Amino acid sequence: MRLVAVTGTNGKTTTTQLLAQWSQLLGETSAVMGTVGNGLLGKVIPTENTTGSAVDVQHVLASLVAQGATFGAMEVSSHGLVQHRVAALKFAASVFTNLSRDHLDYHGDMAHYEAAKWMLYSTHHHGQAIVNADDEVGRRWLASLPDAVAVSMEGHINPNCHGRWLKAEAVDYHDRGATIRFASSWGEGEIESRLMGAFNVSNLLLALATLLALGYPLTDLLKTAARLQPVCGRMEVFSAPGKATVVVDYAHTPDALEKALQAARLHCAGKLWCVFGCGGDRDKGKRPLMGAIAEEFADIVVVTDDNPRTEEPRAIINDILAGMLDAGQVRVMEGRAEAVTNAIMQAKDNDVVLIAGKGHEDYQIVGTQRLDYSDRVTAARLLGVIA
Repeated sequence: MRLVAVTGTNGKTTTTQLLAQWSQLLGETSAVMGTVGNGLLGKVIPTENTTGSAVDVQHVLASLVAQGATFGAMEVSSHGLVQHRVAALKFAASVFTNLSRDHLDYHGDMAHYEAAKWMLYSTHHHGQAIVNADDEVGRRWLASLPDAVAVSMEGHINPNCHGRWLKAEAVDYHDRGATIRFASSWGEGEIESRLMGAFNVSNLLLALATLLALGYPLTDLLKTAARLQPVCGRMEVFSAPGKATVVVDYAHTPDALEKALQAARLHCAGKLWCVFGCGGDRDKGKRPLMGAIAEEFADIVVVTDDNPRTEEPRAIINDILAGMLDAGQVRVMEGRAEAVTNAIMQAKDNDVVLIAGKGHEDYQIVGTQRLDYSDRVTAARLLGVIA
């Protein structure tokens, strides 16, 4: 089985899903391993960790090969790298999406977090390196990876100074997604994408560059691109006539929340709502940062719970509010189902409601209990559509 690793703070799930979808459209039997779960495409079994233990990883890979998988796209977490969970694997390609604040409760600081991610290239058999040149860390890494493919949608590539490369020439955002014109070492083309937002254009270009580097023909990739589907819980749109548009996303870091709000704004004619919280027993430093971002980029902010675990929900909310200039204008509602319901019911038909933080998750962790709850199901029920 040809195996591709994807690491980075944000975009891992979407990029792996796109790689698996696209390769399957080209005749592979494809599988994914990561945050959403492990399994053949369309038959994914939920899992606890983004990257399982070394034993679990080998067990899953053996099972996938036995089921006929010929292509695998695997999310590789910083925890997985530091704990050597994928050290025995030989990757055909390794993709770096971006680096921003997350998991500092584990790594301590950004320097150690970056060092953990860099291990994919410094201590593992990484195969072909595919690196996001729009990310500051990515640009620095490219200097140490002379054979890497540099990918950009912001003009951070000079074809005369890089090896192989792929860059967006123009992107047109519309209510159906985006039209992307690109140039590359393999040729140029245009793709109609159903994914929302600039960061998803980046994810798609990373997937495209990876498959090109692995030898899949550009003509075949262009023919099948329009059939790529949005990823569950990743800027997933729910809409119904006469009601607000609801977008469910997994954004749970400052950078991801900012990008999700910017993406939703591109498709919003009215007010932009943001419903979010922060996880308990996790990095407390990102809470005020996310509060400031929500206040800056949304018109109406609703702060609620998101897996409070063993912390007091109100204490987490107060940490978020501490980052805001005018917390008095923020709507605070403990109880995530009530907060989501209230926002969707009050929003007008030309508004967009971004529900951030849980994405595909179908649970809420309160104390040590894992309770059934889904933003996707709640939104779909209120709009009268199918999740």
